[in-house]
Amino acid sequence: MAVKILYAEDELFLGKIVKESLESRGFEVIMEADGNNVTHQFKELQPDICVLDIMLPYKDGFTIAEEIRNINTTVPIIFLTAKTQTEDLVKGFKTGGNDYIRKPFSMEELIIRIEYALRLKNIPANDPVKETVNIGSYTFHLNHQVLKHESEERKLSFRESELLKLLYENRDKIIDRRDILNLLWGSDSFFNSRNLDVYVTKLRSYLKDDTRLEILTIKGIGYRFITG
Repeated sequence: MAVKILYAEDELFLGKIVKESLESRGFEVIMEADGNNVTHQFKELQPDICVLDIMLPYKDGFTIAEEIRNINTTVPIIFLTAKTQTEDLVKGFKTGGNDYIRKPFSMEELIIRIEYALRLKNIPANDPVKETVNIGSYTFHLNHQVLKHESEERKLSFRESELLKLLYENRDKIIDRRDILNLLWGSDSFFNSRNLDVYVTKLRSYLKDDTRLEILTIKGIGYRFITG
């Protein structure tokens, strides 16, 4: 059975991307944007792990964690926050948190921390999900990070795979460059921005054999993936 994650996040675009990325790795994700509803969702769904943004509307993540701990003392809780003060970190652990990730964070970091928290609680990890998608004349094996075209097979790096997945899941839409940087690199620094340019160039070269596929640069904003 899939590991069930209760994910509380009120930034809907960020939440959608994180949810889809986790689901593509075999997790079952229940996302809730309203702080008032999170504890009710916990009671109803009995998740294996909770990922809680602290700055939620109506009820903050610290309060929610305390309520969850009154119901279940062992379920792992990971806090997400833009706060950087030491007292916030201390408060997070005092209210029952097991881990603490500062925003912006990369998907790689979040996945590693979720898997580590599950191991500490002896919760079995997901079985590998053999999920593939067709992108034009290519076949993309999401979880194995492999891109196939006719007889050719290319093993992608983690970030190449996550970037292609992000572009595909938001195909024909404009994705803000800063959102990509924050999700995949953890910050939108100048150095990471240059790295993103390199990765986009690589993906364009990998997909060049299908002329229907195009990664457009929207100047000053971000990218749009055209799939035909």
